[in-house]
Amino acid sequence: MEKHYSIQEVSQKLGIPKDTLRYYDRIGIVSPSREGNRYRKYSTNDLIDLMNIQIMQYADFSLDEIKGKFAFHRLGKVDPDYCREVAEFIEAKNAETRKKIAHLEKVSQLLDLAAETLRDYNHESDQRLAKTVREIYLDIRKKEPGIPEEGCHGHQG
Repeated sequence: MEKHYSIQEVSQKLGIPKDTLRYYDRIGIVSPSREGNRYRKYSTNDLIDLMNIQIMQYADFSLDEIKGKFAFHRLGKVDPDYCREVAEFIEAKNAETRKKIAHLEKVSQLLDLAAETLRDYNHESDQRLAKTVREIYLDIRKKEPGIPEEGCHGHQG
């Protein structure tokens, strides 16, 4: 017979608050079985689902995305079209993540340069910082056309 775990045990094992486990049950993302006393009993598969949910949330998937796209493991027969749809969704999410990484790398570069400029402040380092700020601003402006142009073409210093 398969071992089942109480909500307390699952909370302790996985570090998920009991209120969160109850919420997951309420929205149907992980629905443990119930005993005659109505206590939730989590199977090993439920624990695996919960671990996967934690990983997907770490990867910046929303609960709606997780619930809507990753229920295929509960299906008796996996539909190849559904698997392709999920794969495309994951690829799109990964492309989004790569854009965020590129943005954060630029931010990190800017912060490094700003700190370096402030450590040894001079006209040359200030101009180098201003040039980097302009490049990042123009890159942002390409993606967000509502940002005004003033201040973009030159640094007052």
